[in-house]
Amino acid sequence: MSISTTKSTTENLPWIEKYRPESLDDVYGQTNVVETVRRFVTEGKLPHLLFYGPPGTGKTSTILALAKEIYGPKHYKNMILELNASDDRGIDVVRNQIKDFASTRQIFAQKSFKLIILDEADAMTSAAQNALRRIIEKYTKTTRFCILANYSHKLTPALLSRCTRFRFQPLPQDAIAKRMENVLAREHLKLTADAKTAVLKLSRGDMRKALNVLQASQATLKDPINDEVTEDIIYECVGSPKPKDLEYCLQTILKDDRITALETVRKLRTNTGLALIDLISGFIEILQEYELSEEVRSNILIKLSDVEYAISKGGNDKIQCGAVVSVIRSSFNV
Repeated sequence: MSISTTKSTTENLPWIEKYRPESLDDVYGQTNVVETVRRFVTEGKLPHLLFYGPPGTGKTSTILALAKEIYGPKHYKNMILELNASDDRGIDVVRNQIKDFASTRQIFAQKSFKLIILDEADAMTSAAQNALRRIIEKYTKTTRFCILANYSHKLTPALLSRCTRFRFQPLPQDAIAKRMENVLAREHLKLTADAKTAVLKLSRGDMRKALNVLQASQATLKDPINDEVTEDIIYECVGSPKPKDLEYCLQTILKDDRITALETVRKLRTNTGLALIDLISGFIEILQEYELSEEVRSNILIKLSDVEYAISKGGNDKIQCGAVVSVIRSSFNV
């Protein structure tokens, strides 16, 4: 394959793959986990691992970067078996594919063990998890397992007891900002200060979401080299209500009469195409900044949660919209 072809292939990759960390040094925001895992490898005492935490916090990136450091970037794919949520991971896969890979030894490899990565392992059936625990014990001499999950409580206790657990926290904003600046420089993309703040706020500690938003915002520009991405573009790409629209809508509910408030909410939803559930989430975020008594705050949250539940069960949108307005007005005695 020519160099130009390789470069073209890389350029066409989604940014979440294009800028996936190549080494543990490139994994941001999980310093303690990275240092501990690297120490295990240095001492030659790598245990079976369990990485759990919210999506987009670096679980898969960390274990792939670790594999590249152990086996080398050219040969690591021969030494790992990666199964993710798109694969069938029932008991047959555990008994056949995983067992076959774990039971064979790579004679030519410098390292004495191979690595099996099970992504989204909390979606595995109980039978598959119970079959897996025996394989983990039986083939420890030739294989290490790394189990990735969003929720550790969905894994069986027997499986948990065989792994060293690491909790991946939502990434701090400074870690996302640092990575974001690196990506913006390499892609020659310009963001206004408000747009950067919006990306950090909307990503909620999810690096994957932040990179996807940046790539989507670049696609909206007519001239990506000279044009700047604004705050409005970021919110449009994510499909979230803009703070100024939410604030205006909330002030209308609190200050105007009920009919005017309902009409304002209706127009906002019609013009922006927003779901009522997004407006509820936005109102709650704004109300968190208000100085309210515990009684008023809890009353609003309880009643809005009832509306949200009704929406999830297929409640009439127009009726639930009126309920949202009534909840806020009654809580403030308007």
